Amino acid sequence: MSEPRTLTPLAVAALALLAEGPSHPYEMYQTLMQRSEDRLVKVRPGSLYHTVDRMEAHGFVRATGTEREGNRPERTTYEITDAGTRALGERITEIIGTPTNEYPEFPLGLGEAHNLPIETVIALLRKRVALIRADTGVLDGAIADLTQRGVPAKYWLDVRYQRAITATEADVLETLIADLQSGTVSWSEEKH
Repeated sequence: MSEPRTLTPLAVAALALLAEGPSHPYEMYQTLMQRSEDRLVKVRPGSLYHTVDRMEAHGFVRATGTEREGNRPERTTYEITDAGTRALGERITEIIGTPTNEYPEFPLGLGEAHNLPIETVIALLRKRVALIRADTGVLDGAIADLTQRGVPAKYWLDVRYQRAITATEADVLETLIADLQSGTVSWSEEKH
């Protein structure tokens, strides 16, 4: 297995934070949550600590010191190594340049929707569209906030991408709802 493949999405996010500067895992967790990175990667404090330990074993990060505040547990600060910087760059290159099927559940459910009554499918699709439109609104707010704060766009390309994907999904589903309601997509027992 090549080094970049050892990087899980959480490892990529953690290494990217360490590329900004040394940090301890709890601080990394707080930063990921503050930046809403949990929209992109599953983040839990325990899994982040485990990920940092694995990256240290691979030589991607190294401990730079330990600190203690009051009665709190000791916190080890880590920094990215040259190997970690290379692995991060290689993995990001692979992610961006190579499409992969991530097996999302929604297309499976949509493909099997014919097992439900058409009225149920339409109601469920309407519900999904409403939730997606609300999510798009949240992303619009985030974009407005980032723009107002002057955060360079290169740091939130993912937000722009997610906004476009959610808006497109809602548009496609609204067209599907219209096709189901008009009978363009038939729900009869005919098999073709």
